Amino acid sequence: MNQDHFVPEVAPARAAPHYVSRDEALPRHALTEVSASEPPWTATRPMTSLVAGVLCIAAVASTAAATQDDSVLAQQEQEAFQQAAALVSPSVVRIETVGGLDRLGRFLTASGPTTGVIVSEDGYIITSSFNFVSKPSSVIVVLPDERRLPAQIVASDQARMLTLLKVEATGLTPAQPVPKKSIQVGQWAIALGRTFESSFPNVSVGIVSALNRIWGKAIQTDAKVSPVNYGGPLIDIEGRVMGILVPLSPQGRSETAGVEWYDSGIGFAIPLEDVYAILPRLKKGEDLLPGRLGITLKATDLYAPEPKIDRVRYNSPAQKAGLKPGDRILKIDDQVIRRFVDVRQALGTKLAGDTIQITVRRGEKQIARTVTLVAELEPYQSAFLGILPERVSTPDSVLDRTPAGVPIRFVFPESPADRAGLQRGDVITHWEGRPTPDAAALLDAVSRARPGQTVKIRFRRPAEAAAADTEEAEVTLATIPDNIPDRLPAAPLPAVPADATAADQKAADTGQLLRTEPKTKREYWAYVPEDYTPQARYGLLIWIGPAATDMQKQIVRLWKPTCQTHGWLLLGIRPARGRNWTPEDVEIARTIVDAFREHYSVDAQRIVVHGYADGGRLATQLAFRHRELVRGLLLASSALSGTVPENRPEYRLQFLLACGDQDEAWPFVEQAVKMVRRMKFPCSVIRLKDQGRQYPGDETVRQMARWLDMLDRI
Repeated sequence: MNQDHFVPEVAPARAAPHYVSRDEALPRHALTEVSASEPPWTATRPMTSLVAGVLCIAAVASTAAATQDDSVLAQQEQEAFQQAAALVSPSVVRIETVGGLDRLGRFLTASGPTTGVIVSEDGYIITSSFNFVSKPSSVIVVLPDERRLPAQIVASDQARMLTLLKVEATGLTPAQPVPKKSIQVGQWAIALGRTFESSFPNVSVGIVSALNRIWGKAIQTDAKVSPVNYGGPLIDIEGRVMGILVPLSPQGRSETAGVEWYDSGIGFAIPLEDVYAILPRLKKGEDLLPGRLGITLKATDLYAPEPKIDRVRYNSPAQKAGLKPGDRILKIDDQVIRRFVDVRQALGTKLAGDTIQITVRRGEKQIARTVTLVAELEPYQSAFLGILPERVSTPDSVLDRTPAGVPIRFVFPESPADRAGLQRGDVITHWEGRPTPDAAALLDAVSRARPGQTVKIRFRRPAEAAAADTEEAEVTLATIPDNIPDRLPAAPLPAVPADATAADQKAADTGQLLRTEPKTKREYWAYVPEDYTPQARYGLLIWIGPAATDMQKQIVRLWKPTCQTHGWLLLGIRPARGRNWTPEDVEIARTIVDAFREHYSVDAQRIVVHGYADGGRLATQLAFRHRELVRGLLLASSALSGTVPENRPEYRLQFLLACGDQDEAWPFVEQAVKMVRRMKFPCSVIRLKDQGRQYPGDETVRQMARWLDMLDRI
């Protein structure tokens, strides 16, 4: 899915303030015009010089007048900005927090004052939820008249990242909202905060650069927006409030999402008109949550046409309303839906408890349903058949050599497949009457079923029957187990066909490699088995170790046998020289991975990020932020970092956490395991008895390797 790129709409040109000093040189275009104005028919040089001199004096006078006009205009603009800020100043308060956490994930929490806006004369104040991520023990509000009052947190809108406060005061001045329909791209936008001096707000001037951003929730501005004015107003030139400044991101929903863009020219404000619409619910103490419908669309391109439903989550509002896979969404409320992005936009402002009207086309019929959105969906849990498929060659030129269906490499003991009598070598050809030409099709079919559901499969047993003969079995599906088998059969890489072309066998560097990624200039290393062939698909193990030590020799020694016998590539990410891991390294790591995959054949279902010690934090962030890339997260002596994302069927993710029970990280690992399993992710654990902080030895690495080898289990 494409991200919501911040490409502002085309804005009308505006005259920027220009302050001209007395010593400013004459503009170059003026000199050029004077020189070119000399007429070609002048009889003598003195006359020419006289004319030129007169014209030069006139040009200088004209330029001086223009400079004076610009100076006057700049002064008038400055006065207008100050007047607008003064008009709204009685509605802007200073917020101080006491106590709380020093750090939240990778962010240091702010300890300085922040800003809020009065929305009711009897003491209600709206502000950004970011101001309370530290979970302060007390909140103080400083009113414009310098009164300091304790504040109570009443409720939050977690969709728009707003928090409502209450102080015991009356006669306050509520902010006057700008009607949303009158806000235009290109108009002046003034961001205010009351942090430096309580007597007058601090001011940052820009324009409205886009509307209906972050899925319809926000106004976008290029005025500087940062923690000093989060919760403050974005006002127009008349001193009316367009919106409340908050950090937002199209990808994240946490209270810190979007903070990394502060003062970047990308800032957001929730329209005050929308705030007043939800204010009665907030005053009742009701926390507002984003509304969930429970569907997944088929398109992977955000701007693709034909927004058809691909999946309907079990027990979701969509399922209860009778929506089905294949339905084409036509309208949501009064908004016509033409593309995938229209669905996101239409649902972006909806809250849990909101009721929508959705119209779909099913075949030749149009169906309208009324749906009430919910805050949470029932956690998705993948069903489990209990097999490991054989891995086959990837190039199109050799696909016809593979049998139609899914050959079984291994049947897990006591699994549904085992109880149904399936054996190694059987080829699964159909699922509920539909062909399963390859492992991807079978995995997709299983992922759409539920544990406990009984299905019919057809399979071929080549050793006992003719190729055309098939058998049928009923299978009651289970959940993915967390245990790691003591042994798995070898998975040899497909042999290179005798008639493989030179293009099929393009040269690739093998062995231990040291490279620098051109875009990021970041150094990385890799190990590629010496018998690497592009005819096969390899797993990719992305290593992120401690920032202080590379551990390359140790990791290559321990993991080289797995790479050679199980078909894995090892890629080591390094921090910048002399630096610790930083949040920016997540995207640098992704860039390195993408560049590496351009040169090597990688199985998209077997990409794992492996973190150890403080490298586990970056490994976790890479896995959680890039769900479309990572299929497994393997941590050693490290707990999870940040909020665990929702388990989603289209982004399969499995966990393995290994840690010594004498390691200081062990209690946190235990908590992480409980949380991940509660969210229905498959999660295996290796507890190293009587071991402290050290990287696992050979035996544990072999156990990890077996977990890697069953990552594509079905």
